[in-house]
Amino acid sequence: MTAVILPPLMLVAVLVGLWQLYNARQTATDVFNKSLLAAALAVANDVTISGGDALSGRTRDILSDTSGGPVFYHVYAPDGVIVAGYATPPVGIPIPSEEASAPNYFDASYLGSQVHGVRLQNRTQIDGFAGVFTTTVWQDASVRAAFVRDLLLRSLLAITGLIAALGLIVWFGVRIGLRPLTDLEAAIASRNSDELTPIQRAVPTEVGGIVATLNRLFGQVTRSMAAQSEFISNAAHQLRNPIAGVLSLAEAVDAAPTMEESRKRSRDLLDAARETANLSQQLLLLERAKSISPNSAKEAFDLDMAFQAWADEFTQTKTDHPVIRFVSDGHLGAMTGDETMIREALRNLVDNALRHGGPQTTYIDVEATQAGGDVLFAVTDDGRGLTSGEIAAARERFRTVSATSGSGLGVSIVEAVARGHDGALELVPRPRGLRVELRLPVGQPCKS
Repeated sequence: MTAVILPPLMLVAVLVGLWQLYNARQTATDVFNKSLLAAALAVANDVTISGGDALSGRTRDILSDTSGGPVFYHVYAPDGVIVAGYATPPVGIPIPSEEASAPNYFDASYLGSQVHGVRLQNRTQIDGFAGVFTTTVWQDASVRAAFVRDLLLRSLLAITGLIAALGLIVWFGVRIGLRPLTDLEAAIASRNSDELTPIQRAVPTEVGGIVATLNRLFGQVTRSMAAQSEFISNAAHQLRNPIAGVLSLAEAVDAAPTMEESRKRSRDLLDAARETANLSQQLLLLERAKSISPNSAKEAFDLDMAFQAWADEFTQTKTDHPVIRFVSDGHLGAMTGDETMIREALRNLVDNALRHGGPQTTYIDVEATQAGGDVLFAVTDDGRGLTSGEIAAARERFRTVSATSGSGLGVSIVEAVARGHDGALELVPRPRGLRVELRLPVGQPCKS
């Protein structure tokens, strides 16, 4: 956290330092220009009053120590004759084309040194000579540079001290402010994979949301692990009996006294193996169906084509009694979802109707219609049907509601497919038979 805060502070310090450098130069220029102008005005006034013979004591004091260093001067008459001051002028002073009424500041060279000065022109009369007299005052530029360095150094020292103090405050503040978080991190790190109870320790208000989210996550993981453990336990229990039956029948085949008896027991063994394989397949389908989510089911497909393919597949693998009919208006359009698992959901509904409808079942209708932004799959039969109590039992895993064998997972698989697509499953009892409705959102349209 400190490493995140300090670099911006250092950047601000650098920008402030650059601004202060510019400001110091401007301040120094203003101060020196005003000092030189005051000296020039004092010299011009004294020369006018004394006729160039003498300067007042106050003016000599100004010249001897203006802004930290001596000031040089000279005054020229209109004819170019020096009236007062130093005989050697600075080199490189710009000469105005005409009489200048305003002060003319300049940078020039004097005896090998760089100087900064000001030139004034004023119309006056000295010892009978009348005209424009020129007063020039200059000072070594190093004096101004030393002033800038001193001003900048003091500013930088103040900024550095301020940044250092602020850095220490931030460092201590971050350490103190993050102490509850580090304690929380240590408490979480000390947990093992089996300890998923909610965090009960007191935490700052700022991280209360994080802890609440962690507690919700712990709860979800706990429930998921409990459901997984329950499923594994139920699956092991359900597989134990079929596997034991397969082993028993295999031993019976091996111990058959005659070939005819061996063939009979082999058929029973084959049926038991098929039931066990079907149960294993249903368990795998249920696990895959539980992993579906609206974010993962992104397969785009043409629903009319898919529904026709499912109809061809189902009618080819089923007997002619009862009659299986697939009904659609042929304008279902596009759908986004898990096509394979939707097909398996319909297959399970048809299988349930075949297994549990009873011998009185004469037809099974599979309908697909548009219902607003959803597609409604309805599987209807005229078999024995289900009571309200049997409907609740049919939704439970490994529960069957008739004497017919089965895995008891068909409805659970369909419900998992419905939840994974943000859809819904409803079992509707009828005077004769049962109607099962699977409603799924169409999702995003297919891209052609």
